Amino acid sequence: MPGSPVILVTGGAGFIGSNIVAALNARGVPVAVCDFFGDEGKWRNLAKAELDDVVHPDALPAWLERHRDRVDTVIHMGAISDTSATDGDLVLRTNFGLSWQLWEWCARHGKRLVYASSAATYGGGEQGYDDDASPEALARLRPMNLYGWSKHLFDRRVARALANGEKAPTQWAGLKFFNVYGPNEYHKGAMQSVVARFHATAARGEEVALFKSCRADVADGEQKRDFVYVGDCVDVVLWLLDHPSVNGIFNVGTGTARSFADLMRALFAALGRPERIVYRDMPEALRKQYQYFTEARMEHLRAAGFSQSFKPIEEGVRLYVQGYLSQPDTYR
Repeated sequence: MPGSPVILVTGGAGFIGSNIVAALNARGVPVAVCDFFGDEGKWRNLAKAELDDVVHPDALPAWLERHRDRVDTVIHMGAISDTSATDGDLVLRTNFGLSWQLWEWCARHGKRLVYASSAATYGGGEQGYDDDASPEALARLRPMNLYGWSKHLFDRRVARALANGEKAPTQWAGLKFFNVYGPNEYHKGAMQSVVARFHATAARGEEVALFKSCRADVADGEQKRDFVYVGDCVDVVLWLLDHPSVNGIFNVGTGTARSFADLMRALFAALGRPERIVYRDMPEALRKQYQYFTEARMEHLRAAGFSQSFKPIEEGVRLYVQGYLSQPDTYR
């Protein structure tokens, strides 16, 4: 129906965003997408989607004003997510400036906002991985790259706004996604998960190469991340939509760190191939900003009422490999 409420998904042609669009389609919810499509083939992520509208980011402010009576919720996944990005002006304009504009618009018009933060805000993890959203706790974090800092800057602006009693969206939630993998990440190039990057190599029975460790206390391949399947991330977003009284910044991970070697073993197992893993030197430019360990503290989201389990990598990788990467059509 033309006049029915619509959910706007920024970054809706991207990895997590397009999976959210697919899930909203499955619910029969009208969806508008705002994104840059470029020449990376991102349109393929939405080839199966039913869309109410497609909005170029430059046209977003005017579009929001025209449709403010229809837009019920903004799911803001749009960002420059490349952890090696160096254009500070572009990253801040996209990851901080646009995010704050959407926060203010949702607050002004009584809308809901769910936005993507990142585990990159935790930096090297010296302060742990507790999703405490107080200004004091956030001030202690030290992100290691421009992307992480831009996300952290917005989290801190939100915390300060709330502490100062500024008007907020009717529901707001920031999601600190950990290492997400799953279908529709193919346009990300070198920023794809190692599952996607090494699938074809492993499927041929060839060796996959992981980074050697540069720390004496961590063995090669034992660098650990909290790897989380994209379908589980989408389920958190849907749960928030179903629970409009829940607000806060929440970690989104499995709560269990696993090694890159474990992830590759899960990949070879999903393919029915014997594992063949070798190690190569980490690039010099990466060594100073490399995280050796991430693990989401999930108590906050659980206390808010989210009870669904998260898939271990053996299950998530099997679903990804057998349901998508090994199929003629790899898209959700």
